[in-house]
Amino acid sequence: DGSVTFCSHLVVHLSLTVMKLLTHNMLKSHVKGVKSGYPLRLTATQVEVKDVDFNAEFIARMLDRIVWPVLVQTALQLGVGEGLPAELPADTATNEELLRAIHHVLMEVFVLEGELECPETGRKFPIKRGIPNMLLDEDEV
Repeated sequence: DGSVTFCSHLVVHLSLTVMKLLTHNMLKSHVKGVKSGYPLRLTATQVEVKDVDFNAEFIARMLDRIVWPVLVQTALQLGVGEGLPAELPADTATNEELLRAIHHVLMEVFVLEGELECPETGRKFPIKRGIPNMLLDEDEV
């Protein structure tokens, strides 16, 4: 399926730059024996918010690829999700105010330091200088 490949390439590209909530929303644990590995619990010890050019079309296209409840929960946990609705309204793709709010949490919140934790195994993946280290140990593959 092409969408899985697209998402995988997108996640790799984004994780090589700086960890964003968009990246977090698409990552999961691949530790041996894990059934879902999603969502990873995010603990951020250093977060930075930076302005990023708004692209309404990109954000609208991403709406089908993100898991909305996970995004809202993570954004609220980090203190950046105020004003996000619990459920996406039908007119989201044409609602510029909401698209800008979604853009903010997906693209302008950078997690520089912290960790991601597998919900099934408790395995922790460090985030250092904005890069999540999802490499597995030999016995986890």
